[in-house]
Amino acid sequence: MTTHDLAIIGSGSGNSLITPFWDGKKVALADQGIEATGAFGGTCLNVGCIPTKMFVRPSALARTPEEAARLGVEMNTLGADWPAIRDRIFGRIDAISSAGRQYREQLGNVDLIPERVVLTSPTSFRSESGTEVQADQLVIAAGSRPVLPDVPGVDLPQVHTSETIMRLEERPRRVLIIGGGYIACEFAGIFSGLGAEVIQANRSLGLMNQLDSDIAEAYSAEAEKNWSVLYQRTLAGVVENEDGTVTARLVTSDGRTEQYAVDVILIAIGRTPNSDLVGAQEAGIDVLADGRIAVDDHQQVLSGGEALEGVYALGDISSEPMLKHVANHEARVVAHNLENPENLRKVRRQAIPSAIFSHPEIAQVGLTEAQAVAAVGAENITTKTQRYGDTAYGWAMEDDYGIMKVIADRRDGRLLGAHAMGYQSSNLIQPIVHAMSFGQDAYSVARGQYWIHPALMEVTENALLGLDVTVPPDAPL
Repeated sequence: MTTHDLAIIGSGSGNSLITPFWDGKKVALADQGIEATGAFGGTCLNVGCIPTKMFVRPSALARTPEEAARLGVEMNTLGADWPAIRDRIFGRIDAISSAGRQYREQLGNVDLIPERVVLTSPTSFRSESGTEVQADQLVIAAGSRPVLPDVPGVDLPQVHTSETIMRLEERPRRVLIIGGGYIACEFAGIFSGLGAEVIQANRSLGLMNQLDSDIAEAYSAEAEKNWSVLYQRTLAGVVENEDGTVTARLVTSDGRTEQYAVDVILIAIGRTPNSDLVGAQEAGIDVLADGRIAVDDHQQVLSGGEALEGVYALGDISSEPMLKHVANHEARVVAHNLENPENLRKVRRQAIPSAIFSHPEIAQVGLTEAQAVAAVGAENITTKTQRYGDTAYGWAMEDDYGIMKVIADRRDGRLLGAHAMGYQSSNLIQPIVHAMSFGQDAYSVARGQYWIHPALMEVTENALLGLDVTVPPDAPL
């Protein structure tokens, strides 16, 4: 068994833990993805956030004619070259991934283990080929994986997850997407924009139901205009046809069976932490009911409810939001704590924003209205929903669906949440993330700074001004 100063499982955000502090010290970095696909750098870089957004952009450009027509401009999209788009994206992604791996391999103090590993204790693991590693400090950053339903035909080559569908040889003519969450909705937007016929099936009524109800309802209505959406359907099985297509069997909530012949199926019903793959529970580590490794406020792993000194977890394997920007923050905290065990820092859990880059785009931070009512009481809640089309730039766009909803405590103007759907919503929401993070009240944020006129950011300004909140006595004019 080899002893290391630091061992890391996962080359995503965990890779950033290898700072200059570890120069001259012995580090082990293990990742099964390197062995399976050659990918180094984790989900976000290789099969997640970055390549998907690189597909989102050409898909949005392909939709330009329909938006231009509202403004009296005639344009045509002649087509989308899927292989060219794919090769441009992964020509860049694969090069970055490969360079990251080569950089780590050339460091004399880092042992790269391109295999799946299983914990033999909270501070040691064994690889599939038998390499054993013991470490003074260990970080579990092994991420998550797509959930697959246990139905016949799910292993057919025409059935994909988000981790494989972006590398298709050709753009499919007809796509069935199973799921109603952010991954399913992003790919529905991508494929429909690039010219595929998309059928999206969700087991419940509505899409993106985890969002504020007003935003979820508005998004579902827009999605229904852009591709076929089926509600209260569950995938029961898939069979392969003689022509290479597949037929999916869907069961409705009232027990009827429907069949859909498509080129490919994307299953996007959620992701599950990889705690079971690394043997966390067997190694004596606490695992929550949803599969996440239990950690304290310092990201220290728990065993029997007690923090294990020098053992940390971060990212999807322990984080409920499963967001890259959250994993990056946790990595910064863990990096500090590894290097300064006598001065541990805590992670921040408040005002965590997220965005769904579908068509239309969605962004959110904080509480939904229902959650806010439960937290402080309906009598203390004030909300404002601002339409893009009621601002100057919204007029310029002839926007007819963009909205931003803000929620605050009317007693002191404390911002509790914000939810937006429409063009650049992920940017429009950022001033509210800022305000919530630094404790600024809604009125002061709205009146305490200049807002460029007639920029689209006036959507955010007007939403804040529309809240019925107590105005501080020394508030700016």
